[in-house]
Amino acid sequence: MSEPYDLVVVGAGPGGYVAAIRAAQLGMKVACVEKNPTLGGTCLNIGCIPSKALLDSSEFYFLAKERFAKHGITVGKLGLDLKAMLGRKSEVVKSLTDGVRFLFKKNKIEAVHGTARLLSPTSVEVATPDGPRVLAARHILLATGSVPIELPFLKFNGRTIVDSTGALALDKVPDHLVVVGGGYIGLELGSVWKRLGAKVSVIEFLPRIVPIADNEAGDMLKKFLTKQGLEFHLETKVTGADIVGDKVTVHAEKKDGTKLDVVCDRVLVAVGRRAYGDGLGLDKVGVAVDPRTGKVGVDKHFHTSVPSISAIGDLIEGPMLAHKAEDEGVAFAELLAGKAGHVDYSTIPSVIYTAPELASVGLTEQQAIEKGLAYKVGKFPFLANGRAKALDETEGFVKILADKVTDRLIGVHILGPRASDMIAEAVAVMEFGGSAEDIARTCHAHPSLPEAVREAALSVDGRAIHI
Repeated sequence: MSEPYDLVVVGAGPGGYVAAIRAAQLGMKVACVEKNPTLGGTCLNIGCIPSKALLDSSEFYFLAKERFAKHGITVGKLGLDLKAMLGRKSEVVKSLTDGVRFLFKKNKIEAVHGTARLLSPTSVEVATPDGPRVLAARHILLATGSVPIELPFLKFNGRTIVDSTGALALDKVPDHLVVVGGGYIGLELGSVWKRLGAKVSVIEFLPRIVPIADNEAGDMLKKFLTKQGLEFHLETKVTGADIVGDKVTVHAEKKDGTKLDVVCDRVLVAVGRRAYGDGLGLDKVGVAVDPRTGKVGVDKHFHTSVPSISAIGDLIEGPMLAHKAEDEGVAFAELLAGKAGHVDYSTIPSVIYTAPELASVGLTEQQAIEKGLAYKVGKFPFLANGRAKALDETEGFVKILADKVTDRLIGVHILGPRASDMIAEAVAVMEFGGSAEDIARTCHAHPSLPEAVREAALSVDGRAIHI
């Protein structure tokens, strides 16, 4: 066993690698254990980054096919080279994972590749390709992330029934893709393959898609996706499937008892993710785990029930989002160094990268009602925004919720083009405890999409200019 590290991080995803870098910046001796050959975790390798690469590529294809003519652009026979599209996705992933490796080298962080197991509160055994290695640590941070939930009656086979990883690497455009689950993962990947020519059917157990979203925004997103050709079966429970060759018959039952059988050639199961602590030996060292969710309990400094072992990201409570894990990684490292690390969980944005995008921060209108809050609403449609018209992207709206007495922002929901970029303004204002008036009094460039945010802020008090 070598001289103890100040910190050993288990998992090199967005939470783990960011925590390792920040700890190293603060002068700590750091090692990071990753079971995969590349760094970056699910997000960079098989999640956020490759899915967005395919979303952008498929959107370009769709625009060339459906929208270019309206802009006066004519093209010859349009073709799809799926192999090249997937190849570009892989290049994007490689450039970013290589970037993380460079940052480790720059910050003198040792990357240890292998499967980790806790031996004690201050030691980790890693099964490396060269044999077992024990790392001594003053502090251990668990950042092992999450994995897709598998349904017992719809098990992944990597060919006809796939998880999100498999849906990123299909060898051909399906004739008919069934998506089980109407959350952000299913809708994003369903959108990719719909744009490229597949028929896409979404089966969702609940009465609405994206159930965590503001109801008004979620319902309008469904309307737009239906217009694009996605087919939805809500309040429908999948009960099983039969596979014959390359064909799958998905069996389902509607709320009223009506049976539904859908024949397709690919099924994407996207019903959520579960915390991944498999094989870590948490029970052996006394780390308390919720037996229902598999999540690890932590205090406000991210310490588990074993003080020298901490946890962040998808392994603990809160939204399973890469940027949430990153913020926790930074806060943990700074707290460990005696600084004032902090995460404001009320201002963590969420984004669904469909077209249009849906980005939110703070409370939904339904949550505000449930809390008994007195609030005001301001809305502005992109149809009345000059830049949106120039882009030919006029679907959606900005919706702002503000406290009726103080005018403080309590929620912002943007359904429209580049919502993922625009939500940052709302997050910043909310971080500073700002009001709708603060946005309304801030000069926004013209013409630009964020002007719609300002107009919605003006609308809170009934004084929007352009509608």
